[in-house]
Amino acid sequence: MYTLGINAVYHDSAASLVADGRVVAAAEEERFTRIKHGKRPVPFSTWELPFHAIDYCLRQAGIDQAEVDHVAYSFDPALLLGRHRGAATITLPLEPSAHPLPEEWEAAWDPLFLAHIVNAPRHLAGGVPHHLRARFHGAARNGPFRWHWVEHHLAHAVSAFFPSPFPRAAVMTLDGRGERATTTYAVGEGTHLERIGQVDFPHSLGLLYEKVTEHLGFLHSADEYKVMALASFGEPRYLDRFHDAVRLQGDGGYTVEPLCLEEWFGPARRRGEPLEQRHCDLARSLQVVLEETVLALARWLHEATGADDLCLAGGVALNCVLNARLRDDGPFRHIWVQPAAGDAGTALGAALWVDARERGAVERSWRMEHAFLGPEFGDDEIAAFLDGAKLPYRRMDDVAGEVADLLADGKIVGWFQGRMEFGPRALGARSILASPLDPEMQTRLNAIKDREDFRPVAPVVLAEEAATWFRDAAESPFMLFVHEVRPEQANRIPAVRHVDGTARIQTIVRAQHPRYYDLLRAFQARTGVPVLVNTSFNTRGEPIVCTPRDAFECFWASPLDALAIGPFLLEKPER
Repeated sequence: MYTLGINAVYHDSAASLVADGRVVAAAEEERFTRIKHGKRPVPFSTWELPFHAIDYCLRQAGIDQAEVDHVAYSFDPALLLGRHRGAATITLPLEPSAHPLPEEWEAAWDPLFLAHIVNAPRHLAGGVPHHLRARFHGAARNGPFRWHWVEHHLAHAVSAFFPSPFPRAAVMTLDGRGERATTTYAVGEGTHLERIGQVDFPHSLGLLYEKVTEHLGFLHSADEYKVMALASFGEPRYLDRFHDAVRLQGDGGYTVEPLCLEEWFGPARRRGEPLEQRHCDLARSLQVVLEETVLALARWLHEATGADDLCLAGGVALNCVLNARLRDDGPFRHIWVQPAAGDAGTALGAALWVDARERGAVERSWRMEHAFLGPEFGDDEIAAFLDGAKLPYRRMDDVAGEVADLLADGKIVGWFQGRMEFGPRALGARSILASPLDPEMQTRLNAIKDREDFRPVAPVVLAEEAATWFRDAAESPFMLFVHEVRPEQANRIPAVRHVDGTARIQTIVRAQHPRYYDLLRAFQARTGVPVLVNTSFNTRGEPIVCTPRDAFECFWASPLDALAIGPFLLEKPER
């Protein structure tokens, strides 16, 4: 049985395909359209179905859409419209809801937004772009798939719990908003999830972070990670203001009162203007109140469920500093975060949920041990592209050894190997790699990628060596927690040590990505250091590269020294 999961709400449009409980493929639409976060400068296109990602998932399985049994969409318009409505039959204007939303909710939902959602089944059957119709042609002729609306936060929760290593766990989702919920609490066991509480819009920790992000001159729903990095340069001198705005209720509930941002914190920073100390202090105050609030919510959830382990999803769960605070100061024994924890991951959660329900499965059969679920390109495909483009290259006899030589010599290398990652982190398939030994490497990389100079770069480390270099480090394959760099090692890997002494680590074992692991081993043999700098293979404003063409264009248009693409190496001539 094939179940296709789709996210086409808000941002980070994505698709995933599940076959009898196991994930076949998952990818974000931005990697194919090259439009980051799916945010086009025209109305409504954020909500377009991820046709390219769907096409990829079907190709990976070797099927066309006529062979898909179920389609799971990670948003349920019935929760906004007051009652369920037939799929693909809703048109505007909508009749009044039997349970009208509060006035502030009505203002938050554009009718055209809802029109795109409720007509999504019709769009999937008949709105496919012409150049992608090969995989979609059979849907209308051979009979329709069965369509399922899946509540947004349920999809988040399933995406966190079903792929996790825990047989039983508490589950917390935190993001901007879903249909009604912004935060949910559940306990999961087997394929069963029982929700025990939720917080509804407009009270939202995710929206709070978004609003301050925008006030600081960054893009909301896209640049929150920049605010997290900026916080390390500030002091929480505005914390009292945030404590006045964010109020805990003691039962998992909280309220967020409207912020008077300009009155309290001064005029908003325009994008590109210099950062002042007040901006750093505002970022730090926001980060601290987020950590304090979520820590209190986690303590309540632990007491309410009695669970030893916690699963997290939602965009807020991509805050690796928050995750580390929960790990170190929270009540749970272990924490697992789904690597595509933002809205893209709801495509995965929706598909897993419908698959389990329709098959009547009581146990989970798939664990997410890596995030390499996207497209890959064989050696012949890569060589054909390089030859067709008349590019000079050579085939390496020892990929790990030859690239390790370049890295040990201080070169910066684009690394394009195997299946692309699902989620916002480059984890060794579409990465830019460099040596951590050079204290200027972070500055060099930020210049190459045209990034703000305050932003850190992250390390990848051999899993068996991690605790020697990072305090209390354990398995962390998805780069979603920070650890303190051990003081005795700090001078050996200065490029990856943030101003607060921490690093957002990725650990790697050979079973996850053999060539990536072998590269780290080869670098260790040359330098004595089992650590590399790993940052995403893209430049500012661009999604992470997907295809050989993307990789070459990024390589040639930036000051990268070399490109290791499959077994082939391209190098730029020395000046």
